[in-house]
Amino acid sequence: MIHAYKFLLRPTARQTVALGGMLRDHCSLYNGALQERRDAYRHVSKTTVRYGEQSAQLKEIRAFDPERQGRWSFSSQQATLRRLDKAFAAFFQRVRAGDTPGYPRFQGVGRFDTVVFPKDGDGCRWDSTPQHPQTRVRLQGIGHIRVHQHRPVRGRIKTISVKREGSRWYVVLACDQLPTEPLPGTSVAIGIDMGVEHFLTTSDGEHIANPRFLKAASDELVEAQRQLARFPQRTRQRSKKHRAAARRVARIYAAIRRQRLDHAHKVALALVRDYDVIAHERLNTAGMTLTPKPKPDPERPGSFLPNSAAAKAGLNRSILDAGWGVFLTVLANKAESAGRRVIAVDPRNTSRICPSCGHTAKENRVTQANFVCMACGFAANADHVAATNVLNRAGLALCDVA
Repeated sequence: MIHAYKFLLRPTARQTVALGGMLRDHCSLYNGALQERRDAYRHVSKTTVRYGEQSAQLKEIRAFDPERQGRWSFSSQQATLRRLDKAFAAFFQRVRAGDTPGYPRFQGVGRFDTVVFPKDGDGCRWDSTPQHPQTRVRLQGIGHIRVHQHRPVRGRIKTISVKREGSRWYVVLACDQLPTEPLPGTSVAIGIDMGVEHFLTTSDGEHIANPRFLKAASDELVEAQRQLARFPQRTRQRSKKHRAAARRVARIYAAIRRQRLDHAHKVALALVRDYDVIAHERLNTAGMTLTPKPKPDPERPGSFLPNSAAAKAGLNRSILDAGWGVFLTVLANKAESAGRRVIAVDPRNTSRICPSCGHTAKENRVTQANFVCMACGFAANADHVAATNVLNRAGLALCDVA
């Protein structure tokens, strides 16, 4: 099991400038390697450049440009080249699968936000010894940076990453060999149904409210985006006021993201503490939030039939605001570390099957909130019925495994 720790960095003004320079130089290396691959394929008889060949050129690159490339860690530059190699591997995999390929793109300075150090002690050292009251991380070319370590680090540090989020800097430690801490058993299982009206509903009938963080910040976000949109295209990226407006929008989105993650951690922790087995629907959030395809009108060439795109856009926004994918990822990680079991079941017809008689019909779901069985008359909250059916399917899955 690999666990990640994310801590806020507190660099000085000079270190902040150096961190920005590190990102720019690694971004330049990434883009240069990408350009070399493009040129080799287009102009040299479709020649493919591999990671090993580009990594072997690093020594010459560092000697040629000691001010920009020679000052940074050799292993971190290798990790940047591996990042490009993984992008190409994913590209060719999509080509073979027949999906939309998405050729690797050049990274702008504002998009390249992470530098990875593959090994603690090689260009980067984590220093949290008891002799020092303040935890620090040492980066080659920058020095010791203070770290706001809000919890102890357990396990063996594998990689160290430095990440920029808006105007903040973070260090991310990926650790393995974590000691397991199983919680006392409760011998209780539960099913949960994710929703938009309620964040989730349990098979015990409990509803957890949907905080709707994006909606709560919508007024402030709309105003910030309106200010950003006032700048014409020709002045963008050149105006100090435009950059300030862009940073304001980014800060609002970052706050929403942190609130959503904090809520997911708290709800997941409560479930893991109280239940041995937690069942949920196997949700395909990416498929659920697809935009409806246009429907050409056969009677009027060039026109399209109504496809409820506006209503679907509102639903997609609500689904993404709920953050189901983030929550389920956090739940799986917490359950694994606590020795709990999480089971994903088939979501089909969970809100249409009567838990009393087993009758399945679309008409059983009278409204979004009400369930009334057309066969036996059983009535209950539709989300509660879905959570109960999820738990029943998880029980069948456990029986099949046994």
